[in-house]
Amino acid sequence: MGEVVELRSTPATPKADTPPISAPPSQLHSPSLTRSPLLTPTMAKSPRTPKTPSRFSMTPIASPMRKAVVNMRAYLEEVGHMTKLDPHDAWLPITESRNGNAYYAAFHTLSSGIGFQALVLPVAFTVLGWTWGTVILSLAFIWQLYTLWLLVILHESVPGNRYSRYLQLANAVFGTKFGRSLALFPILYLSAGTCSALIIVGGSSMKQFFEIVCGPTCTSEPLTAVEWYIVFTCLAIILSQLPNLNSIAGISLVGALTAVAYCTMIWVVSVIKGRQPGVSYNRAKTTSEVDSVLGVINAIGIIAFAFRGHNLVLEIQATMPSTLKHPSRVPMWRGVKAAYVIVALCLFPIAIGGFWAYGNLIPQNGILTAMFMFHSRDTSSAVLGLTTLLVVINCLAAFQIYAMPVFDNMESGYTSKKNKPCPRWLRAGFRAFFGAVAFLLAFAFPFLGDLAGLIGGIALPVTLAYPCFMWIIVKKPEKYSFMWYLNWGLGSLGMGLSVVLVVGGLWRIVETGVKLRFFKPQ
Repeated sequence: MGEVVELRSTPATPKADTPPISAPPSQLHSPSLTRSPLLTPTMAKSPRTPKTPSRFSMTPIASPMRKAVVNMRAYLEEVGHMTKLDPHDAWLPITESRNGNAYYAAFHTLSSGIGFQALVLPVAFTVLGWTWGTVILSLAFIWQLYTLWLLVILHESVPGNRYSRYLQLANAVFGTKFGRSLALFPILYLSAGTCSALIIVGGSSMKQFFEIVCGPTCTSEPLTAVEWYIVFTCLAIILSQLPNLNSIAGISLVGALTAVAYCTMIWVVSVIKGRQPGVSYNRAKTTSEVDSVLGVINAIGIIAFAFRGHNLVLEIQATMPSTLKHPSRVPMWRGVKAAYVIVALCLFPIAIGGFWAYGNLIPQNGILTAMFMFHSRDTSSAVLGLTTLLVVINCLAAFQIYAMPVFDNMESGYTSKKNKPCPRWLRAGFRAFFGAVAFLLAFAFPFLGDLAGLIGGIALPVTLAYPCFMWIIVKKPEKYSFMWYLNWGLGSLGMGLSVVLVVGGLWRIVETGVKLRFFKPQ
């Protein structure tokens, strides 16, 4: 199994000289983004001219020999020594290395599944209240875990093929044009938008960490918010020079540990300090029924925003070896289950404990801001400083995994045109360019954190709706069966909910107003 097979791709033209590709034997074929929808092994065979019978096939021993060859080929495929390769997979960051395992899957899943978005969950409870807040959060958790399981199974829905990228699966299921129109914007938005939000949160936390360490008597002139954004972006670009998704497993582990640590520290400190004087759990009064409905819609969007990350599931699974005897879905699902047990142990205490401690007094920015607002004087500076430092480290780690699909897409364009791997200098240039673009977005739109409900509505189909429709199209469950009803119901509900959240989020911006501080980070 450890043997490396040297394969040579078929030249595109008689003059094309394709270099040899060295790849792990278990690296199954990943269809390109421009390939036709879900081809079964029978459909994938192109029409050929009738074969002329050979002398060998006409001999009496033809049947036993052919059977022996077929059996040998099946055996070799099963143990992973004969697999189909996409020539470009061995050159791209997501599929360059197939040495992942269940631990790596857990690290990546946890790093992408928990982070700064969890800190605003108590804000949703101020609108939904105890009962509906807990119910909706629980249902959303179960729903997204189910659709995550669907994606893990769909990764190898066609024998011999691996859909190693969310966009590849969307194109294969819905067709190239329709798939790109449905999935491309939400996926790129989740990657680029999340990285920009991470720059805002990470840069602001750096500024806060410096102020805590320096103290009130500090005489040095602090950096501005924009300058801290630049510092964070430079650190993120330096870390992004690691070549592929498997190589950042250690960074994802650090990101996962820091996320768990600061989430735990925040809710523990908030609960230990007790409820604030005058705290109320009653729903805030609104001036009209429209405002009340918009508030509920925004709260549901905040909960949906907390469960983004499904656009990375197929990519994480693509880093694992897979054979017929040992498919990648087994270790992937083990890693996912372990990661989401920890995610639940972080999200629910943050939401419930934060709402208990601060009630309707919690600011729109979430529980971290509330902790500094109410406990900056009665909590040691060491605890406050460590919390902000953990947030910075987690944002740097999360930036790497969310940026990886964009890096992969950039390099895919080059390898497809040049038919050779991306040189190191160009790879570094691509990643520096993306970091600069993410910084400009963070600088131009520093109020992204105020749009959590709207962002959750945009990302919701990728997480909760598309996987259900993909399952119906690919697996074709029996009509009117339980799985047929379940996936049609959840998929339709997810799409309808997404439309309501987006429209409601935009309407709320118009009605209540959001401080649109263009190019004015604080």
